[in-house]
Amino acid sequence: MEINRTNDYAFKRIMGSEEGKEALIGFLNAVLKPLKGQELTSVELLDREIDPKYLLDRAARLDILARTTNGMLINIEVQINNRYNIDKRTLFYWAGLYHGQLTSGQNFIYLRKTITINILGFDWFSDRNKYHHTFHIREDSTGELLIDDLEIHFLELPKIKRIKRKPQNNLEEWLMYFNNLQGEEMEEIAMTNPGIRRAITIEQIFYKNQKERRLYELREKAVRDEVSMVAGARAEGLAEGEAKGQREAICKYLSARFSDLSLNLQAQVRNINNLSALDKIINQIYTVNSLEEAEAIVQEAMN
Repeated sequence: MEINRTNDYAFKRIMGSEEGKEALIGFLNAVLKPLKGQELTSVELLDREIDPKYLLDRAARLDILARTTNGMLINIEVQINNRYNIDKRTLFYWAGLYHGQLTSGQNFIYLRKTITINILGFDWFSDRNKYHHTFHIREDSTGELLIDDLEIHFLELPKIKRIKRKPQNNLEEWLMYFNNLQGEEMEEIAMTNPGIRRAITIEQIFYKNQKERRLYELREKAVRDEVSMVAGARAEGLAEGEAKGQREAICKYLSARFSDLSLNLQAQVRNINNLSALDKIINQIYTVNSLEEAEAIVQEAMN
């Protein structure tokens, strides 16, 4: 049995479960590289339950959110297909997590460091070999850190494949794991990496569960359908093909999120042919909390 470890449903179930905490902590220490003696030893999972009806919607976020013992927030998300807005998307969700820590009237002193980790299934940065990029807020000329509360990581899986050697550290071992390495090489890594060994054990249990396997396969189908749709639009080379795909994606989300209450809004969306307007909608629609917010986004884009 071979499981696609970058299937975000499987990723969340394996790494974001109570039984998967050892694996998650091992991965986080590999990415964050804390000083000796300051390694993470425990985290609290801030669970975000997955509603199965959203599994066919690629816009649904199946991420992992954890809090350390000192209150630091860490968000991990897998992005396999390049949607060309990963930078803005990342900053948007980071900001939501950061300001979401405070309730009305609370002092800013209670804000805690917030870290985002993106595992990418595509090349985003121009450097062909550098697979791990980390960002903070620093002064342009001196490099002085303004505040340590923002930390964003990008891990590019294709780049680790191009390194024709054995992994040289824990992070490279984890990236090989997420690249679906199998066989003797994976077994050799698991022998000395307890976090990966635990992850493999959980994925085997996960895949033997008929219900979990079915939900995993639904998520795989959603990814294949999206890839097929994008590839078809590109092959046609027609703006209408792209517009149709965006209209369908928006309407699909509205239907899944707001059911028949969104039918009138879907009708409006299906009459939009302007790609610029559709781009504005699709870049914002997945963040709405109400049908009224969705209607406002559509109206603003059409004006």
